Amino acid sequence: MSKIKCIIVEDEPLAAKILTDYILQVPFLELQSTFKNALLATEFLRENTTDLIFLDIHLPKLKGMAFLKTLTQRPAVIVTTAFNQYAVEGFDLNVTDYLLKPFAFERFLIAVGKVRTAQNEISKTNEIAEKKDFLFLNVQKKKVKILFSEIVYIESQREYVKIVTTKKEYTPKMSTHEMESLLPANLFKRIHRSFIVSISKIESYTAEVIEVNGASIPIGREYRGFIENL
Repeated sequence: MSKIKCIIVEDEPLAAKILTDYILQVPFLELQSTFKNALLATEFLRENTTDLIFLDIHLPKLKGMAFLKTLTQRPAVIVTTAFNQYAVEGFDLNVTDYLLKPFAFERFLIAVGKVRTAQNEISKTNEIAEKKDFLFLNVQKKKVKILFSEIVYIESQREYVKIVTTKKEYTPKMSTHEMESLLPANLFKRIHRSFIVSISKIESYTAEVIEVNGASIPIGREYRGFIENL
């Protein structure tokens, strides 16, 4: 299994160092960067993706919970804070775990273990999806069958995704990340934080845009390596 990419958003240097040391001791974690405030993390996430955020609550400029609410595509989140009164709000925002400072390495391992388990479940789902040629999604209070062969592209629209097929469009309430986990990786590719395309539907491309079925889809900077492998 590939490593879990993560970032740290923490304004206290000592706390950031402890987290960094912990991460370096875990073979399946890969630290991408550390940020002193949420605004810097936001800039990073505009052009990059991550699997996991270690997030402090009391941050300068933009508080941790407010930062979480700005993310349309939310990765796994482990809250790290000295205050326990935000636990309920954190779990309302679907954070993976809540680490109360100071926390031991053993407690840290439990938290990241939860993320790894969730990633393994997504991998298993992908394996199952690769054996099917369709999926059923909740659309307007009913289960709708969608064939992989008919999907052209998927676009993020806040808490919904727009699935454009060769026949019609569907807008189930789910994230792009959730949708991506249901699609076979050998047939679909994420080319932007907000777009997933069917590889077989690609008609032409440049370094910045892919044409699929007459639609122009932008390629995010981080995803341009995909073009080199087409």
